[in-house]
Amino acid sequence: MAPPILKLDDIFLSFGGAPLLAGAGLQVEPGDKICLVGRNGSGKSTLLKIAAGLVEAQSGDVFRHPSSTVRYLEQAPDFADYKTVAAYAEAGLGPGDDPYRVIYLLSHLGLTGEEDPRTLSGGEARRAALARVLAPEPDILLLDEPTNHLDLPTIEWLEGELQKSRSALVLISHDRRFLEKVSTATVWLDRGTSRRLDRGFAFFEAWRDQVLEAEELEQHKLGKAIEREEHWLRYGVTARRKRNMRRLGELQDMRARHRGHKGALGTVQAAASDAQESGKLVIEADKITKVYDERVIVAPFSIRVHRGDCIGLVGPNGAGKTTLLKMLTGQLAADSGTVKLGTNLEIATLDQKREDLNPEDTLANYLTDGRGENLLVNGEQRHVTGYMKEFLFQPEQARTPIKNLSGGERARLILARILSRPTNLLILDEPTNDLDIETLDLLQEIVAGFNGTVILVSHDRDFLDRTVTSTIAPANPEEPDGRWIEYAGGYSDMLAQRKGAIDERKRAEKAAEKPKAAETSAATAEASKGKGKLSYKQKFALENLPKEMAKAEADIAAREQKMADPNLFAKDPASFNRLAAEMEKLRDSLTKMEEEWLELEMLREELEG
Repeated sequence: MAPPILKLDDIFLSFGGAPLLAGAGLQVEPGDKICLVGRNGSGKSTLLKIAAGLVEAQSGDVFRHPSSTVRYLEQAPDFADYKTVAAYAEAGLGPGDDPYRVIYLLSHLGLTGEEDPRTLSGGEARRAALARVLAPEPDILLLDEPTNHLDLPTIEWLEGELQKSRSALVLISHDRRFLEKVSTATVWLDRGTSRRLDRGFAFFEAWRDQVLEAEELEQHKLGKAIEREEHWLRYGVTARRKRNMRRLGELQDMRARHRGHKGALGTVQAAASDAQESGKLVIEADKITKVYDERVIVAPFSIRVHRGDCIGLVGPNGAGKTTLLKMLTGQLAADSGTVKLGTNLEIATLDQKREDLNPEDTLANYLTDGRGENLLVNGEQRHVTGYMKEFLFQPEQARTPIKNLSGGERARLILARILSRPTNLLILDEPTNDLDIETLDLLQEIVAGFNGTVILVSHDRDFLDRTVTSTIAPANPEEPDGRWIEYAGGYSDMLAQRKGAIDERKRAEKAAEKPKAAETSAATAEASKGKGKLSYKQKFALENLPKEMAKAEADIAAREQKMADPNLFAKDPASFNRLAAEMEKLRDSLTKMEEEWLELEMLREELEG
């Protein structure tokens, strides 16, 4: 076993009240790919900051190998001293690091590098921060929710980058599929302490359940042992009892352990409040379109949404998912076509930007709309603190301002409010952002068991596979052109159907090419057994192809020379991309010319020989 390059041992940290971390640890060896999991508020981000040296533990040991480099993904990057995103990303490089890697990363993350950091959206800021920490290829990479605000193509690209990276990795994420593909070990932070499983996240949940079952059994045994000792204390021989003070002390220790045991954190228990049943047809869209600044966002698109459907919308950022969602729900008018909404619709929306929250409002006031201490849930009067407990909020948090909540707690609060309102159409725009895995499980159960209709936008592949009945995706995901297609089933089903359609198209193209190939062979055979010499057209091609190949090689070399300029991408990314596309076409053309010339040369030798 290699010596650790990072080790946290017996870490204790408290912000007053119950300790956040009490005996937690983390050990990282070269090449480790560790996912750090636990409930929202369990201290995952804090432990990662202690590992990065940004937070100091009140007690415990922290060891970082002196020669190891560490990079930590910031949640709120500081762009104050940087004029461009490229300058910000390059500032993370160390002596000897490859500056071209910044260009490569920014390109794959959808940034040019010339953007003004002050104008970046939340998602763009996250991409810039990713480029900065990945570029130097550090010995230890600490990533806190790296996939938040990333689209599916970028998430899948990031998976590949991290899988092949030589950096040791400690990762926090709510994305199950991402964790399963990247991690090789799991550290579970629970009730202030940590446990390690030397297997990836795919094995975590079964292992966690075994640990909790064993813990529950141990507590049951301890309770029975206390009962036996108390029976001895009451009914044992008095003189013997007086002499056996050690046994009495052990009983007191057992009682203290039993009282002090904190069980596993509860699970969220909730269901959506049902409104009256909507009509059978919920939404009917007929050939709707939307164009912004001559760019087609939605080409003619039609769909019929029925009661009980659960529809997922996927696609790269900027493809128009939220635009299409707003058009389908009547929030945004189509340029052409019609949208008809069904009868008796009660719509509840979880907005991607969480704009519904007033940071100065208290939790209780937000949940009750300022109407006292009670709220109506499924026709039943509930006290707000009791309802909050179902979503893992403590009664003392009722008067806490929303601004003091973490991102995951805010998402859980919005979910609690939405589920208390009668609804028969749930609109969920990026609902999985900032949710811990247990709350994701709850949301999945709510969506799966909901009697009404659900339309959701998400980049969480596992969540989509577990919930949706059909998936709407761009016809061309690499370069969205406004065409959308509805596929039956979840995300994996959509990929399989898309692959099947591509394979079918390739088979059709091959079938169409066979007659042409047969005609060419027949013509060649006829020429060879006819006059025994090349046709005029073949002779012309044989003489001129070398000149055309030489010209193509020169054109490729000229473009390679232009692209060798290290500042070209930063100064003029459009020219860089155009040159790259032209080179690709030239290389394809050169390959075809070489193959044609070789066939003709072989034919000439055969005829002359």
